Parts: sequence; C-alpha cells; structure tokens
Amino acid sequence: MAPGNGAQTHEPLDERVRAVLDLVRPGIRDDGGDVELVSTNGGNIVLRFLGACVTCPSKSMTLRGGIERLLRERIPEIVSVESLN
Repeated sequence: MAPGNGAQTHEPLDERVRAVLDLVRPGIRDDGGDVELVSTNGGNIVLRFLGACVTCPSKSMTLRGGIERLLRERIPEIVSVESLN
C-alpha cells in the first residue's frame, strides 16, 4: 500500500490517526473549526472538536460520515470513534 495511508502497522496507532486527521483538517479549518486526538485506547478513538465545530449542527455528520469513515478505511483495527463534545 502507498505510504501515509495508515497501512504501516509498525507505526503507533496515535501517529496513524493523526496522519488521517491531517487529511481532513484543511476542510474543517476552512469552516473555522478543528479536531484533535484525545486518546487511542485499545482502538477506541476519542476526538475533540474545536472552534466553530463545537457548536456546528453538522459535527455528528462530519464525525460519522467523514472522519470515522476515513479512519476505518485507513486503519482497520479501529473499534470505535467518539467525540468528547
């Protein structure tokens, strides 16, 4: 697989998650928001939305339809993706 797609299982999970978040971050920032990784405990990913994302009515759609989908495609061992806010 191509470098940077999350297939390098020798890289720590948190680094692979951050690399995927870096792919979606420009679009989120264009709307005045951001997302950060809080934890990767046992494949259970916890994120935190920042900026305009905190009050955005579409953040659950962004989380499920965008971020979670891409994370699961790129990193098969992910069990769940949740947001603190």
